[in-house]
Amino acid sequence: MANNSTARLPDQLQDNLRLVFVGTAASRRSAAVGHYYAHPGNRFWRTIHEVGLTPRLYEPREFPSLLNLGFGFTDLCKSGAGMDHEIVEHPIDVAAFRTKMERFRPRTIAFTSKKAASYFYARPTQVIVLGRQRPEPDFPEIFVLSSPSGAASGHWTVEPWRELADWIRVG
Repeated sequence: MANNSTARLPDQLQDNLRLVFVGTAASRRSAAVGHYYAHPGNRFWRTIHEVGLTPRLYEPREFPSLLNLGFGFTDLCKSGAGMDHEIVEHPIDVAAFRTKMERFRPRTIAFTSKKAASYFYARPTQVIVLGRQRPEPDFPEIFVLSSPSGAASGHWTVEPWRELADWIRVG
């Protein structure tokens, strides 16, 4: 398992995962408690259960046990924490992310916001579409999900999460 000791929230990665969830950076709450998607207003844990990715509702503190389901976690910015506008002085390291994905070879990656995907694709957030993306040669399948953050409630839709769950169930 990869473990970056300088990270605010260390990666949870291992070889051949079914799915890796990719955020922009840990929230302040997640960094403080050491659990992915830990803010009580975040929809992540409820949504992955609702769409059928998990057999039960997990708590943020249980995130390591999702390795047993073949699910991992990482962020594009490992040194900062907070909302996107709060991490601007911290590096968004797309090259390091690509290297990790090439090293661990998950089947699928899912960006948990259009902002994270916009960094990856080096395109404005407004042109990023939700759902399954055009395949890249020698790279995992890519999905872009609506942000589960309570701060993004105005843009929430569960549909890309359902599309992802359908894709994961088929494989």
